[in-house]
Amino acid sequence: TSPLVHHSDRGQQYCSALYQSVHERNGITCSMTDGYDCYQNALAERINGILKNEFLLSRPADLAQAREMVKESVAIYNHERPHLALKYKTPDDVHQAFYRQKSVNLYQD
Repeated sequence: TSPLVHHSDRGQQYCSALYQSVHERNGITCSMTDGYDCYQNALAERINGILKNEFLLSRPADLAQAREMVKESVAIYNHERPHLALKYKTPDDVHQAFYRQKSVNLYQD
């Protein structure tokens, strides 16, 4: 498995020594944006918004349930939510359309 990377903005809670020590103890690599700009990581911000506003209305019972919530949030983002930047299509719709248009040459000329 690949190492776990936690990406965040530079909010004070993420920069605190206590928070950083939890990452170090658990072998988690920290990654932060260049500044306080949430638009640098729009994908994570959107998924976090889905998690906070739709799934975390109650606390997960355990880590397995929390993981399932994250998995469902990513699925909603990719397969159900239309995006303005994608002309109100989902990322999956755009991805599938791209690959339908490409022809694949399995033989080298």
